Amino acid sequence: MMPVESEHSLNLCRHLQQAALARPTDLAVARQHRDGRFEELTLAQLDKLSDRIALALEMHGIVAGMKAVLMVTPGPEFFALTFALFKAGIIPVMADPGMGTANLKACLDKAAPDAFIGIPRAQLARRLLGWGKATIRRSVTVNGAGLWGGRALDQLLKRIPDDGHYCARVQPADALCAILFTSGSTGEPKGVCYSHGMFEAQIRVLREDYGITPGEADLATFPLFALFGPALGMTSVIPDMDASRPIKADPGKLLNAVERYQCSNLFLNPALLAKFAAYSQSPEQLVRVRRQLCSVRRVISAGAPADVNQIARFCRLLPPGVQVFNSYGATEALPVSRLGSDELLTTAAQTDAGAGICVGNAVGVDIRIAPITQGQVQQASQLRDAAPGEIGEILVRGPVVSPAYYDNPAATARAKVADGKGFWHRMGDVGYLDDAGRLWMCGRLGHRVEGAGKVWFTLPCERILNTHPGVRRTALVGVDSGAGVQPVICVELQPGADRPAVFRELATLAESHEQTRGLTHFIVHPGFPMDVRHNAKIFREKLALWTQKRGKWVWRS
Repeated sequence: MMPVESEHSLNLCRHLQQAALARPTDLAVARQHRDGRFEELTLAQLDKLSDRIALALEMHGIVAGMKAVLMVTPGPEFFALTFALFKAGIIPVMADPGMGTANLKACLDKAAPDAFIGIPRAQLARRLLGWGKATIRRSVTVNGAGLWGGRALDQLLKRIPDDGHYCARVQPADALCAILFTSGSTGEPKGVCYSHGMFEAQIRVLREDYGITPGEADLATFPLFALFGPALGMTSVIPDMDASRPIKADPGKLLNAVERYQCSNLFLNPALLAKFAAYSQSPEQLVRVRRQLCSVRRVISAGAPADVNQIARFCRLLPPGVQVFNSYGATEALPVSRLGSDELLTTAAQTDAGAGICVGNAVGVDIRIAPITQGQVQQASQLRDAAPGEIGEILVRGPVVSPAYYDNPAATARAKVADGKGFWHRMGDVGYLDDAGRLWMCGRLGHRVEGAGKVWFTLPCERILNTHPGVRRTALVGVDSGAGVQPVICVELQPGADRPAVFRELATLAESHEQTRGLTHFIVHPGFPMDVRHNAKIFREKLALWTQKRGKWVWRS
């Protein structure tokens, strides 16, 4: 029996329970192993296993209201544990291992978890590095012996009958459901508070705006999005890859998974999308890849701005009429907007001319552009709307927007602007709205460079300069010249490019556009420091320090 819920009290596990009742034998999860085997779990099996795990955790002393770190590789156990935590009212704390051990320790210290649930490798790291040492009192090891930490999950489950049933706890819609840490690729990692109502709103958007229906299958390459699969009655197909380092994924394995389960939805970040686009070089490969992707109905790309040329190449592999939907958002607000590839490709010339990147119309939120303001803004009445076409700070409001950072009142105060009973979230990005109400992204607020009475924004400047055939990519940074901030363009050259000639031509190109006028300093970089997950976010702070130390190597026009 499912708990009685209303719009004010709920538990998002009801979606799994409803799907398990309606289609018990449909697959919920399929995980691809390195040897090519697939491990499967039906909706009914997932619902039942998560019931038993919820009972086992409570028996072990991990109970409602506690916070539990979850460090388990994507697969059946990850899904069953997450839904068990939700059912029991235990708050999962999730952080991307790709952020590095120092950041992980800081995140877990901030979250002050009561319990730790992880695979042996995570348990070993916890003990060696002291993660959550001051607060963790209960520990569970998944797929390993209890000697790694606390009790082994399979031993706990032996004490629970096969038909053990757990009645999910009904929670207020605004109750804390999970703490998800940002990646830290554009600043310090922060714990984002997710409520049951926020997850509900995201499920509603995926159903209504993306048209996802029960019975579909999704190539789930990002763990958080993968969790929505069973809640939507959709199979989450977990490929054999490191989700924290998708740049290292084998496209062949992913394509085999798509073909085997006839995936209708693909979730690909820019790094994976680029790998797919580059995979089919020969005519024979092109035919084979198109056959393997013949079941696809939509592709969702998120995490960072995707390259328009890569999208155009990838679209050649898809069935006619199938689009790549670029979704803009952040851990704190997802999704904010979306744009299909048919429309995106028509904006490519504007992007190359410095208009920024079009990320489409709002999805389930209100978007507001305000003049760039330094420091905290307490009330929306203190803001004014930017003029049409004026680049300003992006703010969003809606049910998919998190209300706070966990135990971080200073960060919450900087990011949230009160507006009556609601609030606006400051995305930390800059952009503008066009006459059609579409949002155009122009980069991170903190990455703009100001000097000599002018402001340069990263995406407009870089997309102009990236059109040069001798350039692989560029990055705008600001360095201290002694007399103020000096904008410098770091350049990754194409193989065989003539550096002096490229720099002279870039200076001429920059002078021909208002967005880049005044950019006269250039330096070659062997390979930008990038985030490991998306391989699209440049660590500009590191790049700026590198450039500052090599001032004598900067070419000046």
